[in-house]
Amino acid sequence: MMELFWLLLPVAAASGWWAAKRSTSRQEVTLSDRTPGYFSGLNYLLNEQPDKAIDVFIKMLEVDSDTVETHLALGNLFRRRGEVDRAIRIHQNLIARPTLNREQRAQALLELGQDYMKAGLLDRAESLFSELGEMNMFQSQALENLLTIYQEEKDWEKCLQIAKRLGQLTGRSLRKECAHFYCELAEEAQFRKDSTKASQLLKKAQVSDDGCVRATIQLGEIDLLNGNEKSALRSFRQVEKQDPAFLSEVLPSIIECQQKLGQRTDLVKYLHQLFQKHHTVSSVLALTDFIREDEDDAAAIQFLADFLHDHPNLEGLDRMVELSLESGKGDAKESLGILQQILQKLLEKRPAYQCLSCGFSAKTLHWQCPSCKTWGGIKPLQELDET
Repeated sequence: MMELFWLLLPVAAASGWWAAKRSTSRQEVTLSDRTPGYFSGLNYLLNEQPDKAIDVFIKMLEVDSDTVETHLALGNLFRRRGEVDRAIRIHQNLIARPTLNREQRAQALLELGQDYMKAGLLDRAESLFSELGEMNMFQSQALENLLTIYQEEKDWEKCLQIAKRLGQLTGRSLRKECAHFYCELAEEAQFRKDSTKASQLLKKAQVSDDGCVRATIQLGEIDLLNGNEKSALRSFRQVEKQDPAFLSEVLPSIIECQQKLGQRTDLVKYLHQLFQKHHTVSSVLALTDFIREDEDDAAAIQFLADFLHDHPNLEGLDRMVELSLESGKGDAKESLGILQQILQKLLEKRPAYQCLSCGFSAKTLHWQCPSCKTWGGIKPLQELDET
């Protein structure tokens, strides 16, 4: 309400000034003709009826080069407040005026396109932004909005086209975004059972962004699905070099590949290397299972206890309680059972992934953050948070 009040005060003043100017320059229109409307608008404003005040002032303000900015400001305010219908009406009214110059009309088109986006009328918005591109006006803003629209529509081919044009126009790197667009196309190809096409698209993703963990994981999954464990293993191991935070995502597949290839000794050695380099929870839990197989529960529990002393972690504590529970007796076993139930409830409530850009958290991995729309910003919490 206060935002509208302070915005409408200058609008009211502009209306009064405009009425006075028009009454001076035109003999047929007197100040007294305009004054009632001016004071009526002020009265609505002072009585906290801003919508009625806006209607009065809009009618009083003739659209020309001196009042376009006021109309645009009102439309933007309505859009920010969620009153999209009013914003659309104001901007449509602007575009219909023949007095606008080319730049003013283009700016009104841009604002109206954003109104349509806010209202979910993506086809209308797309048409206006495309028109701006043909006019060579506000091209970067139009392309940004088109990119948003095509992502909403999941039209990844058009996303690639617009991203490349936007990068050329602004000099901004969109290589990471393009890599994810290729990955989305690869998922569609994989859904059609076209592994060859999917692999080709994923390799294009890697060319676009050699740090794209998603493309590497998807390539490994395709190879594993097709029974090519050696190639899949190379892809999954590559993830460590790209981003160790995603080791928890690929470690089960690495273990599966090496066990199918009969490489148990090499696998244990690799897990020790991961533990020494990164101290990741996923590698510790995997090593715990092998220590238990090769030695006994006590050795596995001691290994976990040493790790948790320096790196407190809920997943590790839950595994240690589980192992202790299997060998516990009497009251101690009952207490451990209660402790395990508490830990599992905490783990159930705890999100598994978090966006490093905005803090959004989720139970499942999203390659594009649903909150801030950043690509590749969400990472596994298991490896990021050891507190």
